Amino acid sequence: MKETLRVIISGGGTGGHIFPAISIANAIRAIEPEAEILFVGAEGRMEMERVPQAGYEIKGLPIQGFDRKNLLKNFKVLYKVWKCQRMAKKIIREFQPQVAVGVGGYASGPTLNTAAAMGIPCLIQEQNSYAGVTNKLLAKKASKICVAYEGMERFFPKEKIMLTGNPVRQDLLQARNSREESLKKYGLQPTMKTVLIVGGSLGARTMNESMLQHLDQIKQTNVQFIWQTGKFYYNNIKEEMQRRGFSAANLVYTDFLDMLSAYRAADLVVSRAGASSISEICLLGKPAILVPSPNVAEDHQTKNAMALVNRQAAIFVSDAEAPEKLVQLAIETVSDDAKLEALSKNVLKMALPNSAEIIAKEVITLAQHHNTH
Repeated sequence: MKETLRVIISGGGTGGHIFPAISIANAIRAIEPEAEILFVGAEGRMEMERVPQAGYEIKGLPIQGFDRKNLLKNFKVLYKVWKCQRMAKKIIREFQPQVAVGVGGYASGPTLNTAAAMGIPCLIQEQNSYAGVTNKLLAKKASKICVAYEGMERFFPKEKIMLTGNPVRQDLLQARNSREESLKKYGLQPTMKTVLIVGGSLGARTMNESMLQHLDQIKQTNVQFIWQTGKFYYNNIKEEMQRRGFSAANLVYTDFLDMLSAYRAADLVVSRAGASSISEICLLGKPAILVPSPNVAEDHQTKNAMALVNRQAAIFVSDAEAPEKLVQLAIETVSDDAKLEALSKNVLKMALPNSAEIIAKEVITLAQHHNTH
């Protein structure tokens, strides 16, 4: 009788880590419907909510990141790491996985370290073009390392690397609604070019500043804008709009977007350069202006963006220049059909569409290999 496949998936902290993790779990289940999958996340972080919503069990570790500014605070962090390793050991003993998957983020460190020490094969998935600290530390112990960009042998042993791309939300590729239907949802015109401004779920202050400084220019142009402010900034922006008495038929602003219809409606996307946003832009072949966040480890968003820019697959605007330049550049770009077509063609070449399935098959292979040993 065939043994039931048991997989631990660990990591999280941000949507960029959680969406790929859930996509991998769904892809494993599609191949092995009986598979038992257990997530291990960081207490109090987004995964503790999102993973159960997706139908999977999750256990939380009281882990946090190192404080790079105040080194004395790290004694407490080191104690927590030790405690988390012990908790991870107990979770692994009880669940008995044949394979462990790490997607980056705090919790994957103690979980995969412990799994590797207990002789369980480990696979790590690195979403960015610049490897994260946790994954760099885990690379020696991993059996396979799945990456989204070429040239990752700078960080990882070459023989372990597999270029798979980043798994994205599966529903993105299955969206059936047309551009017209999507625009209608926002009360916008199908005959006008549309720019989508996204700053992520919490919003990006720079993007919002860029929009607020150019409202009059937006009102006078024959381009329409869908602007996601993020929930953190929405009320302030709403008050500011009311204070100015501003409204324009070609501008819709909202705190949260249904990304399926927003992407479908857009002729041009203006976005941060997080790994999952970039993967979505590649898969959907969307022309994009990327404004990397300067507030991320190792400035990895700039490196993600440049991987596209160097192939003429996106346009780059620095965070510092955005308030002055971004709106004008978006209007010029979305009005240039030849430019949009070239960007779309080049960005589609960078898409790796079956990422979740490729990674899932690799996970299953490692588990089977473990079973025969």
